[in-house]
Amino acid sequence: MIGWYVHHQGAGHRQRLTAVAAHLRTPVTALSSAPRPADWTGGWVELAPDDTPPVDRASAEAGGRLHWVPLHHAGLRARSAAIAGWIEAARPRLLVADVSVEVTLLARLCGVPVVVAAMLGDRHDAPHRLGRDVAQALLAPWPAPAGSAPSKVVHVGAFSRFDGRPTRPDRVRPGSVLVLWGSGGRDVGEEAFRAARDATPGWTWEYLVPGSPLSTGGDVWDALQRAEVVVVHGGHNAVAEVAAARRPAVVVAQERPFDEQRRRADLLRAEGLVALDAWPAAADWPGLLERARAVGAGPWARWAPGDGAQRAARFLDDLAREQR
Repeated sequence: MIGWYVHHQGAGHRQRLTAVAAHLRTPVTALSSAPRPADWTGGWVELAPDDTPPVDRASAEAGGRLHWVPLHHAGLRARSAAIAGWIEAARPRLLVADVSVEVTLLARLCGVPVVVAAMLGDRHDAPHRLGRDVAQALLAPWPAPAGSAPSKVVHVGAFSRFDGRPTRPDRVRPGSVLVLWGSGGRDVGEEAFRAARDATPGWTWEYLVPGSPLSTGGDVWDALQRAEVVVVHGGHNAVAEVAAARRPAVVVAQERPFDEQRRRADLLRAEGLVALDAWPAAADWPGLLERARAVGAGPWARWAPGDGAQRAARFLDDLAREQR
């Protein structure tokens, strides 16, 4: 048995779980305070939320050694007991933590090896260092940078819900741009989107931006197939979906904790892709779209080889087997 802790914020953690679990030979049980996905057929342990009021925020970081352990919080106490109880009952061979330093430590204190879902960014604070130190391995959904030294980080390449779908180059509309943007913490507004469009005569812009009046809605995969160039934020899942569609792209990092998206932009530039640290001036867009068109989709093959989820599953199955 493999346990898999799923952080409740955003859909990305659940998408990673379902993508990898589809290829696991070892049974897997998820533990989360997030809603159970409708298509999830494995075990699911519902955890109490640990952030419902009242919260003693002054104590939450335990003097800078942890990220979230507020004193005397009933939800934190209940979820910790539930995780430990499940470990005692299920006797898992390993646990995947995506992502929580506290869950990583709890499982390790129960004698369970932990694989941590690696995240990009400047994560050199004490809690992140502690989590990496006690982990058996870190699973990184991006390719190993050139010249990187051997370590406990296992690079499997990016993967997404669209892996394995056939692409349709015949459906591309020349001169079309798709803006694929998320809803969480958006730091680019409609004015910037319109200015970019107005600065690029000859290009037709379409928007999939939740909550924006510019958004046309519709199926993401279909929109990706139509676009000659995709403008996408630097979040892991959105970038992986564009990579799976093999579309030329301009990736624009947003402000995120630990500079996660800027670090991804660094790696994408090293692969030869067009990636920026911030939304550019409107006058820059004609040249950026032409650069993306010239680069094409070729560099995506190394970033997202198409079997990243299978690679992750093989690694976890092998590690679980070694623990017997």
